[in-house]
Amino acid sequence: MSTGTSASPSTVTWKIDPAHSRAEFKVKHMMISNVKGSFNGVAGTLIEDTADPTRSRVEATIEISTITTGDEQRDTHLKSADFFHHEQHPVMTFKSTKIEKKGDEEYAVTGDLTLHGVTKPVTFAVEGPSAPGKDPWGNTRIGLSATTKINRKDFGLTWNAALETGGILVGEDVQIVLDVQFIKS
Repeated sequence: MSTGTSASPSTVTWKIDPAHSRAEFKVKHMMISNVKGSFNGVAGTLIEDTADPTRSRVEATIEISTITTGDEQRDTHLKSADFFHHEQHPVMTFKSTKIEKKGDEEYAVTGDLTLHGVTKPVTFAVEGPSAPGKDPWGNTRIGLSATTKINRKDFGLTWNAALETGGILVGEDVQIVLDVQFIKS
């Protein structure tokens, strides 16, 4: 993959390894404690510019149907039209638009997050990528972690319920944590 007629000699293509990658989230429940969940269906590509990492690009998709919170009834509700409506919006996507170096192995990666049919800019704080390493099968791998916080209402995820004691059942702010491993293509 290249942006011009020929690939730069400093460009390396990495594919997300879904078996070793995870997207996790947490949101306040009943204004008391956090409920955590995760998605296992993470896929995508990193086009790394090793000469200038700020010119790198990343695209990722997450399958909504892979959501798990440890409670089957809650997972079914989250997949429903009240929340993700996975039948109408089966994936969420991220496509980077800007990468800024913030320190040693620290970047701010801004891009368009599409969730529940709504696209908004989001910035992830990224640690990594790690130094490349060989796995037992001869593949070269790297890894990184990324975090951000979104307001779920910005993406049309507005379902909620008032509590008898005041307040709401589900918080608006959602923290997202990605732990991603890539395999060199």
